[in-house]
Amino acid sequence: MTRLDNPLDWTQPYASARSAVLGRNVVSTSHPLAAQAGLRMLLAGGNAVDAAVAAAMTLTVVEPTGCGIGSDAFAILWDGQQLHGLNASGRSPAAWSADRYAGRTAMPDAGWDAVTVPGAVSAWVELSRRFGKLPLAQVAAPAIGYAREGFPVSPIIATLWAMGGQRLGGQPGFAECFLPEGRAPRAGEIFRSEAHARTLEAIADTQGEAFYRGPLAEKIAAFAKAHGGAMTEADLGEHRADWCGTLSQRFGSSVVHEIPPNGQGIAALMALGMLEALGADDLPIDHVDTVHLQIEAMKLALADLHRYNADIDHMHVPPHALLDAAYLAERAALIDRQQAGDPGHGTPRPGGTVYLSCADASGMMVSFIQSNYMGFGSGVVVPGTGISLQNRGHGFVLEPGHANQVGPRKRPSHTIVPAFAMNADGTPQMSFGVMGGPMQSQGHVQMAMRVLRHGQNPQAAVDAPRWRVTGGRQVALEPGFAPEVVAELQRRGHQVTIETGSGVFAFGGAQLVLRQGETYIAGSDPRKDGQAVAF
Repeated sequence: MTRLDNPLDWTQPYASARSAVLGRNVVSTSHPLAAQAGLRMLLAGGNAVDAAVAAAMTLTVVEPTGCGIGSDAFAILWDGQQLHGLNASGRSPAAWSADRYAGRTAMPDAGWDAVTVPGAVSAWVELSRRFGKLPLAQVAAPAIGYAREGFPVSPIIATLWAMGGQRLGGQPGFAECFLPEGRAPRAGEIFRSEAHARTLEAIADTQGEAFYRGPLAEKIAAFAKAHGGAMTEADLGEHRADWCGTLSQRFGSSVVHEIPPNGQGIAALMALGMLEALGADDLPIDHVDTVHLQIEAMKLALADLHRYNADIDHMHVPPHALLDAAYLAERAALIDRQQAGDPGHGTPRPGGTVYLSCADASGMMVSFIQSNYMGFGSGVVVPGTGISLQNRGHGFVLEPGHANQVGPRKRPSHTIVPAFAMNADGTPQMSFGVMGGPMQSQGHVQMAMRVLRHGQNPQAAVDAPRWRVTGGRQVALEPGFAPEVVAELQRRGHQVTIETGSGVFAFGGAQLVLRQGETYIAGSDPRKDGQAVAF
């Protein structure tokens, strides 16, 4: 039985008309066709991993504005006995160096000089190989079908597709793949990609070898060379996904887990640790004091994230130093309960995305995220393959000596992170995540506060209005916060902006699956096309 700090509240106090979805097997994703692809695997005798991989592969087809075959990915998995963390983000090409980017003021966010080795394919293969029950070819079938036979583009995706086309239409290979007839597909139009289907078939048939060490790798490297990119077949062939475990933070009667750096999940753990030190759950969840303390803790955590987070093999400060209880208490003591702050980083003692969650009747639970970043990523699409490539190189910095400075064979600081909560007795509690760039660790804090500490049901927690710190004392709020809360935040010095109609990416897209006894309770974000399905 899930042990929440407060009894689960089944009311739906926010604007969405959705109800939580309950069942012994559940899939929650950002697109209905992907959720149903996962459900098909469960109905065919597969497990939560088969469902997650099927949904993830399908999302590269039906939601190309958030992910692609050339994405990166991370996962946290409860296998029924043990928690596992998988880092399938890619490293930079061997030829990348500080000199390559000399004269720039920031890393590029488009084109080949933003592309690190794609890792999502390795995540699908590794999860399926180690924990799946069904053949990868069967798991890939729904995605292949939607690519070959087509699918109707949803209104939200059509809007994002048009925006991406305007920004990236001139990048190599983009228009050929994503702008048929010279434009983005409109809502309701059928989009097909035979090249995408063939690539997924090759990946499934070869267990990913075609992508990293075969014909697809050759095409990726040749296209890079033709357009001045540095990526080679050797870079692709050296890629590996790493079983990296998790970092964790006690939070009330729960323990929240995140993937270790290079992901930003450590910022969520730091903020939760500060809130724990402050006793921040004494007031109602939407009370101004509760909101203020979350914002202030998040600002402190993000300041440290930007200073220290990097490829874990290159960090100057070890992750455990950032999560040290005494250090977090010191950071929490900097928070003024009545005034917004503008903090810098501390000094610890030495020492465009899609998210989905699946769970099955055997007890297996999967928290999975993959992304191209900034929508369509780099904009580069390898001709004849449907492989759209991420722009994760933009996550590096150019500051000399910084742990996250661009360099060869190095993972950049990464925005995408899955999350998982365990009960204090070591039993699984909740698989959750919030896609959306720098919103993700901020969203994790808000979901943990709402469900784990205040007992909101997953759908209510997903529906609730969100905040997002944007730098200094600036904070963006969604419509839905009480006017008196907004006014008091402003009085305390927060520079508040109400962002109407920008929630598709700005405030993320969440999926939550909470375990309760023999069943699961799922919520899916109304800000996207998402759907939770169960049986």
